[in-house]
Order: sequence, then structure tokens, then C-alpha cells
Amino acid sequence: MSFVMPWVKADPQQNLLQQIRNVPLARVIRDEILALILSGELAPGNRITEPMIASRLGVSRVPVREALRDLESTGLVESRKHTGAFVRQLAPKETADLYELRCVLDAFAGRAAAINGDPVLVAMLEQRLRTMERAAETKDVMTYYEANLHFHWDIIDASANDQIREVYRSAVQKLHLVRLKNLSTDVGMLSSIREHHSIVDAIRGKQPDVCEAMMANHVKAAGERLSMLKFKGDKDEEEETNP
Repeated sequence: MSFVMPWVKADPQQNLLQQIRNVPLARVIRDEILALILSGELAPGNRITEPMIASRLGVSRVPVREALRDLESTGLVESRKHTGAFVRQLAPKETADLYELRCVLDAFAGRAAAINGDPVLVAMLEQRLRTMERAAETKDVMTYYEANLHFHWDIIDASANDQIREVYRSAVQKLHLVRLKNLSTDVGMLSSIREHHSIVDAIRGKQPDVCEAMMANHVKAAGERLSMLKFKGDKDEEEETNP
């Protein structure tokens, strides 16, 4: 998986050594571990060992330990007594709660965007939609998923509310742990695109009430689609284990 989250301002010209000069080492290591988690290289349930990370990055174990503690506070990593640190596996209840939170955040941001009706934002969202449509035609789920993340982040970012940005970022990164397992399917892609078009139309037409409701319903539908996929995946795993 080559994409990065839309809020990550990656500089391909800046290597690890340059980053270390600019920010604390533990922060650099935290971001490196985070990238491994969000890329799926470290999957939910995987153990993260200090020696493995230290060896991979060429650093001592002390800043690695600090970085893992920091990631634990984000809810992406959990520490288990006597066994070490692991990438978290979200329970169904937590996943549902996070989607409810997203409904609130996306609805608020959608309302604000429709009040403003910024043509620059509309043009950006239309560009994301074109990418999503091309990806749907070729069943390129990964490209579709990335464009979808950017579409929603563009609306959240346009709210100019730092607290909403931070809470949203945290929620989506946790949900990403669940969504990673289902990125091989294109289920719901065309329905989702139609919903996105309606959202853009509401923003362009400066219809805040309509956009607010659409955003909430869209996120709710996405959560329900994911829940069905996860249920089917869990059932298939059971059948393979217990033929």
C-alpha cells in the first residue's frame, strides 16, 4: 500500500537523518511505526518488538519504547503485561462508536462547507470524484479508497477547526485498522459515488441542511457496509477453520 493519509505532509526529499535533526527522535520513530501500521505492514494483532524496530531504524531501544508509549495513547497500539506491545484490534462496539462519532463530525463539517459554498473546495472535491469514478471502472479499490479519504478530509479541513481535525484524524486512523482487511472488495463503490455526488451538489448549491443530513447518512451507510463485510469475513474464517 503506497498511499499516505491525507493529513500527512510527506516530503520525499527529506530522509530519516534530516527528520531527526528537525524533530525529537522518539517522534520520528513514532511516525515510522505509525506508517508501518497504516500501510498494513504491521497488521492488527501483530506484536511490535523494541529490538525489531530499533534494528530496522538503526536506533537504540529507549526512544522506541517512548514512541510505543506515545502510540498507545492514540489507541493504535496496546501494551500487554509480560508480552509487549501489539497493534490493536478494534472490537465491533468500538468500531460502531467511531462511526457514530464520524457521523457527527462529517455532518458538522458538511454543513459548514455548504454554508460557505467555496468554489475552490467544490473543484477539489470534483477532482477526487473523478479519480473515484475511474477507480470504480477498473475496480481499483486501493485508489478509490485513497481518493475517498481525501474527499472527506478536504471537507473536514475546510472547517478550519483544529479540534475537529484532530479528533477526526484519530478516529479515521483507528477505523483504518478495520478497513484494511476489506480493501480487496468493491462492494458499495457505485452507491458511495452517487452519495458523494449529492454531497458536492449540496455544497455547490449552498444547502447546509441537506448537506448535513447527507453527510451523516453517507457515513452511517459506510459503517453498515463495513459491518456486513466484516461479518461475512468472520463467518468465512469460521467455515475455513471448522469445515
